[in-house]
Amino acid sequence: MSLGERLSRDQLYATKQKDRFRLNVIRSMRAELQNAEKEKRFSLTPEEETDILQREIKRRRESLSDYSKSGRVELLKQLEEEIKILEGYLPPQLSDEELKQLIQQVVKEMGASSPQEAGKVMGKVMPEVKGMADGNRVKKMVVEILS
Repeated sequence: MSLGERLSRDQLYATKQKDRFRLNVIRSMRAELQNAEKEKRFSLTPEEETDILQREIKRRRESLSDYSKSGRVELLKQLEEEIKILEGYLPPQLSDEELKQLIQQVVKEMGASSPQEAGKVMGKVMPEVKGMADGNRVKKMVVEILS
């Protein structure tokens, strides 16, 4: 089942349950997907849908620091809840151990040995973990392994 189909199903469920907050989050995500589809003029692939979902989660995470600096606790909690809802639509995330094994395998294949080569390693790892691990998490682990 595609992300769009899951969102449609969950939107119907949230409507029946009168869960306005979840309904608004799902509607905004569906709108993002529909806008991207109109812009592309073709159906989105599952990878593109996941990219858009990750972009929306990233936007909200970036806003978290702004809200915490300004002391807007209520909006901060609301944003955290939105992130939690959207993360539920991401593919299963890799555990730290699985991610570490994957990075070590790529490092071994490339023969990378210094933190200066982190960019090259990231270039190989990111397409493999797309949607299953956050880029910042991957970057920290790559630097840690190469140090």
